Amino acid sequence: MDLILRKDNLNEAYKQVKKNKGKGGIDGMQVDELLPFLREKQESLIQVIKEGKYKPNPVRRVEIPKETKGEFRKLGVPTVTSYCTPPNDVLECCLQLA
Repeated sequence: MDLILRKDNLNEAYKQVKKNKGKGGIDGMQVDELLPFLREKQESLIQVIKEGKYKPNPVRRVEIPKETKGEFRKLGVPTVTSYCTPPNDVLECCLQLA
């Protein structure tokens, strides 16, 4: 877990979220608001994850139209902070770096 939570890996996760231009979840935070939030909360966020007490926010449910008219696919949109915490982009970035 310490390897995953290294600052260079977390920074890589942030860069990936920024590059993907993800939309915000139910907390209303947008990607451009993420960096100041992470700078302020990074240490406490890492500590909560290490202690096993991190609980991701609920996802925002959206419906995306299918090619078949009148049918929709349900999609859960996580918050942008959830994108930057395990098991999301941090783990994906680590797997790509390994």
